Amino acid sequence: MQVRFPKWDFSKIRAHWAPNHEFAQMQNAASTVPAYIEPYLVKVMLKAQAALDPRHEQLHRDLAIFIKQEMQHCKQHIAFNKALRADGYEGMLPLEQKYEADYQRFLEKKSLRFNCAYSEGFEAMSSVAVTAFFEEYDEFFEGADPEAVDLWKWHLAEEYEHREVAHDVYHALFGRGIFSYLYRIYGFFYAMSHIRAHVRRVQAFLLAKDREGMTPEQIAQSEERVARIKAATARRAKEHLKAILSPSYQPATRPAPKGVMDYLERFQRKSEPAAA
Repeated sequence: MQVRFPKWDFSKIRAHWAPNHEFAQMQNAASTVPAYIEPYLVKVMLKAQAALDPRHEQLHRDLAIFIKQEMQHCKQHIAFNKALRADGYEGMLPLEQKYEADYQRFLEKKSLRFNCAYSEGFEAMSSVAVTAFFEEYDEFFEGADPEAVDLWKWHLAEEYEHREVAHDVYHALFGRGIFSYLYRIYGFFYAMSHIRAHVRRVQAFLLAKDREGMTPEQIAQSEERVARIKAATARRAKEHLKAILSPSYQPATRPAPKGVMDYLERFQRKSEPAAA
């Protein structure tokens, strides 16, 4: 695991950064998640770190890198989202603020167990996105803005890289009995439902705005493109879900999607030296 420091300039990015505008907008909606969940994850993991027995030396080291990686993810997506709103989609902001308030409420009202289970659930969810971006989305990347594609591939490759940290923290703090397993599954489904609901609201806003002035035929074509994107996203989801729901789930053993490790190596060669 390494901390990487991209130097992108999103000032010229446009919401329709891919020829398939629906694909771009669906990822733009998803980009609002890291801007708010990553600071939440950092706060949760700092609380967890304080509660974690010092004997878990490697996990403490991994947590330090995990936190720094998530801070970079947040920073880059905030800059990206700012450019999207400036491109005529300011209406995203009220939806984002409502989502942000949920995390503040979780931190203030929910237990450390809940917040760790939610965090682990989100990290488990990322397996679907990592596979989709590296194995299923090539057709949507053709002609796309390389900085937008790089943002997502860098972020998701690092999600794969630190895939086991939140899981190990949860079990180090709350054990591995039947209740711990059931609560982990509860946290996963809670996180999935909560995050998907937010993303779908933002997607609905973005797509509705783009469809203003479209003819019924154009709207039907747009809906067909959305269906194709959803099919590509879901293609490998069931196999990931089966693994996540298993009592013996171990994210550390999850196979790397094609190209993930090569991508990180190439990214590292063309960027500044990593800092751990």
